[in-house]
Amino acid sequence: MKGMILPGIGILVLALIVAGLAVCGTVPLSTTSVSGESVADDSVAAGNNRFAFDLYQQLANDPAHAGDNLFFSPYSISSALAITCEGARGATADEIESVLHLPTNETLRREGFADLNAALNRGSGNYTLRTANALWAEETYSFLPAYIDTATRWYGANVTNLDFINDSEGSRETINRWVEEQTEDKIRDLLPPGSIDDLTRLVITNAIYFKGAWTGQFNVNETTDEEFRVAPNATVTVPMMHGNAVYPYVETDTLQVLEMPYAHGNETELAMLVLLPKQDNLTAAEEALDAERLAGLRESLVSQNVRVVFPKFTLETGYSLPSTLAAMGMPTAFTDDADLSGIDGTNDLSITGIFHKAFIDVNEEGTEAAAATGVMVGGGVAPVFRADHPFVFFITEKDSGTILFMGRVVNPEGT
Repeated sequence: MKGMILPGIGILVLALIVAGLAVCGTVPLSTTSVSGESVADDSVAAGNNRFAFDLYQQLANDPAHAGDNLFFSPYSISSALAITCEGARGATADEIESVLHLPTNETLRREGFADLNAALNRGSGNYTLRTANALWAEETYSFLPAYIDTATRWYGANVTNLDFINDSEGSRETINRWVEEQTEDKIRDLLPPGSIDDLTRLVITNAIYFKGAWTGQFNVNETTDEEFRVAPNATVTVPMMHGNAVYPYVETDTLQVLEMPYAHGNETELAMLVLLPKQDNLTAAEEALDAERLAGLRESLVSQNVRVVFPKFTLETGYSLPSTLAAMGMPTAFTDDADLSGIDGTNDLSITGIFHKAFIDVNEEGTEAAAATGVMVGGGVAPVFRADHPFVFFITEKDSGTILFMGRVVNPEGT
């Protein structure tokens, strides 16, 4: 049996903490019929996993992220957008459901999220894992009671009224403070300056936090600075952890697959699954990112003694997702054709922004990870008035409409 030596290019880390994929050993990635044929799993967990693979591929193939580390919480994004989808109708709802792989059955979707959220917030003496949703509403705007009731009952998203019109920045800071509190200050400034304005009517947020220790911790004294290949002919020096223990492990022709469990006692089992290409190319690992192939790899894992060399690392990432999600198949929600009438009974609302931030720290003791998502819903897209060419202007007395001054500007530097 070969040791799992990891100081090379192309480590693909999938954190199985529900935020990343599924609860280890409890949520199947696919199901099998009586005839033995693979059939689709229409659960919230399975849909979240399919969305995770799709979003990873979309980000990985985006030239803007070429050569970048990637880290995100599909569960956080799915949770915030599922609440948004509860208010969507027609093509807008169909597109969101399709991209997120949400169960089309209303009861299955709502009970699925309620059950998962309850499981994540059950608590454990061995690790910390929690998630929270919230609605932040413009205090003067009228929302449909049925929408608010659904968000509160099934998603635990309580409503806080804020003054977006007169105190946009103060409202933004309030929401960001909530995110910081929910994530132990690991996610800061989720909503950037200017993301809330006087046209914002609703902000939907999700936050998720995890901290757990490895079942077999690495010895700090054995961590040494070593080379990590970032390209075939390029290396960086990073701290590499060393361990030797019994882990679930399997090899294929192109991959080494390792599962590193977190201490759990009798609680829900959590683990990090790592796909390591045998060659310096992530393609072999990324080709395994579908439900059936990953399920097959997990079923093939066998507990055996493995010598592990694994880098310590900390990642902080941030994404603005409208263009990404539009390219994945849900463009309508971001346009004037959006139908979010289930939120307020009108066709005036659209999604004006989606922000996501994530954090992970992997060290000898274990892992700390956090993420948050904010979905901005506004009453229309603000027009852009860019006076960068000649114009005519007036100064008027508003009550009577009397023109007091009039002119044109052809060259602001001229006379």
